[in-house]
Amino acid sequence: MKKTIICLAVLLSLGVFTVTAQDLTIPQPSTPQTIIQGFGLGQVTLTYSRPSVKGRKIFGYMEPYGKVWRTGANWATTIKFTDDVTMEGKSVAAGEYGLFSIPGQKEWIFILNKTSKQWGAYTYKESDDVIRFTVPVKTTSALTETLTFDFANATPTDCFLQLNWEHVQTGLHLKIDVDTKVMANIDRAMQSDKKPYYSAAIYYYNNNKDLKKALEWMEVQDKAQPNSDNIKYWIARIKLKMGDKKGAIATATEGLNLATKANDVEYARMNKEVLADAAK
Repeated sequence: MKKTIICLAVLLSLGVFTVTAQDLTIPQPSTPQTIIQGFGLGQVTLTYSRPSVKGRKIFGYMEPYGKVWRTGANWATTIKFTDDVTMEGKSVAAGEYGLFSIPGQKEWIFILNKTSKQWGAYTYKESDDVIRFTVPVKTTSALTETLTFDFANATPTDCFLQLNWEHVQTGLHLKIDVDTKVMANIDRAMQSDKKPYYSAAIYYYNNNKDLKKALEWMEVQDKAQPNSDNIKYWIARIKLKMGDKKGAIATATEGLNLATKANDVEYARMNKEVLADAAK
């Protein structure tokens, strides 16, 4: 029976039944979705099909506890990383994996399997598992009708791959070490003819690096573009972070005047924010 199901699924996916493939196109009940999250200097791509509850009891019944699930419908869910990441504190190499799971009442087990392309979990092999993660599960009062994945609380270095379906919420925490690469890239770029003073200074500011160097770089950029309200804003921000309130006020005032003259609403607001912060 299992072999029959697998064969039928493969034939359907390949369009072997010519009447269906050529004469009739119908929507899949479990619609496919691909979501891409920028992460570090690369991205994470998740591809899955989205079944709906339709009045059924899902976990513990349709999807039994303790059994391997494709974490979706149709083809097994896949996840692809362009760079090495950390999931739930464990290292995961760049690449594409099948994302399987074992639902439980209090905990779920998520599985990265090296066979990323397979229909359902019918040919799943535990021997192909790369790594497993045991994570807690929450019960929600709100019903999520259709299986939904999203990258919650996303920053350049952290995010939570969250799963919601029926009254269940669970997921995986992802982290990536991007600072080492970025700092190496900045050092390399500063040896070139086109030095990225502006973006390098902003990275230094946002990541609590050498503020003196950040200010030096942004002031070099300011000499090249003396009438840029955005550059004035960043110089003011850096000065304020260094404790130079007087200097920050003077530069932000210049930036505000330039922004007002150029009708640049965004940087007018941002320079006003610096002035307000410096007045505290």
